Amino acid sequence: MIVKAQPGESTDQIIKKFKKLVLQDQLLTQLKEKEFYKKPAIRKKEKMAELRRRRKHHLKRK
Repeated sequence: MIVKAQPGESTDQIIKKFKKLVLQDQLLTQLKEKEFYKKPAIRKKEKMAELRRRRKHHLKRK
């Protein structure tokens, strides 16, 4: 990932741009997911739990 600095831009602003790009790209979340191997059954359970959470949240909003 490359962040180009504009003339007169401080290092803090450049770091802020970099962090924003990393969050938008979801790089850190992907790395955390792939850090350890998960069995397919565990992945399926987590996926179903996430779906339940989303449905529950969606129903509360109505």
